[in-house]
Amino acid sequence: MEFLNRAVETSLKKALQPNKVIVLLGPRRVGKTILIDKLIKKVKKPHLLLNGEDVLVQQSLERRSIAHYKNLLVDVKLLIIDEAQKIPEIGSILKLMIDNIPGLEIIVTGSSAFDISRLTGEPLTGRKKTIHLFPFSELEYNQIENQIEKQEHIRHRLVYGNYPELTHIKDNKDKASYLKEMLNSYLLKDILTYNEIQNSDVLLKLLQLIAFQIGSEVSYSEIAKKLGISRNTVEKYLDLLSKVFIIHRVGGFSRNLRKEIAKSSKWYFYDNGIRNALIANLNPIELRDDIGKLWENYVISEKLKKQYADDTLVYNYFWRTYDQQEIDWIEDRGGKLYAYEMKWNEKKKVKVPVAWKNAYPNSEYKVVSPANIMEVLNAAD
Repeated sequence: MEFLNRAVETSLKKALQPNKVIVLLGPRRVGKTILIDKLIKKVKKPHLLLNGEDVLVQQSLERRSIAHYKNLLVDVKLLIIDEAQKIPEIGSILKLMIDNIPGLEIIVTGSSAFDISRLTGEPLTGRKKTIHLFPFSELEYNQIENQIEKQEHIRHRLVYGNYPELTHIKDNKDKASYLKEMLNSYLLKDILTYNEIQNSDVLLKLLQLIAFQIGSEVSYSEIAKKLGISRNTVEKYLDLLSKVFIIHRVGGFSRNLRKEIAKSSKWYFYDNGIRNALIANLNPIELRDDIGKLWENYVISEKLKKQYADDTLVYNYFWRTYDQQEIDWIEDRGGKLYAYEMKWNEKKKVKVPVAWKNAYPNSEYKVVSPANIMEVLNAAD
């Protein structure tokens, strides 16, 4: 089975340092284990690989003693703990190890940013580096496809998304089954482990509502009314869903104009295939009336993958005014503003909104279509 080199491989190897912890975060099934296996073969150090979901591993690490950890890790230079968020007080355990075992390098992986950040945050302040891994990106696909192939494959990926295992599944029905299994057995499984989630049906309906509102501002009060729950519960559920890498929030940009809308939110999916599986629509793009939403979500997810892979310091927003002038995506990076409008139809004429042009004359503005998406992604270097 052929696997692509991942964009974060270099930064992962570079971050591997004695008495430091690398936290590798990302949704399930994006290739974290494969990436770790490749790293182990490259660094060629005595290592120990533990599974945080193994009860025996949890029991062993619960024994909080320096002597015990030194005995467990004798001759080990690299410790890897998969799904580390399953181990109670993992942050304090890791701190004890790196503070008392000279030269030890540690990598922990997790599919829940909520758990792993909460458990490792304070104990490992100044001692950790977080790296994010997502489904395959368009830049990573360059290893196996030329530009002609890419134009056709993008049309397919707009529907089925970019989870790595899909590249080895040829039949569309099998791909649909895979996405359904991913959604029910892996992604939603993570979120349903929290005590705060009282009703899985409400969670699913909330995600479906968000799926239909891609590119639109979301009213928490309106969603709460439709679902029969409180606004606070809606916000809590959305936050938890973002922590397990299903959706992510984008806020409104405002700096100069009183008529700019800054308090609203938009929500997007990290992967198109998961979004389409939620609404039970995996029809080809020729049969869809939501191609604009699909393209907008797809480009934004590609922008995020690029930012995370490059470890870019950037703030992302959308922009809209009360008189309905708007831009899909704003990046504030390097002291400059970059504005992007997503258009599937590259022939459609698009002009810079007058209010934006007047308020931010030194910003850059680009329309992103299938014809120039790679140019736009590469330009962010």
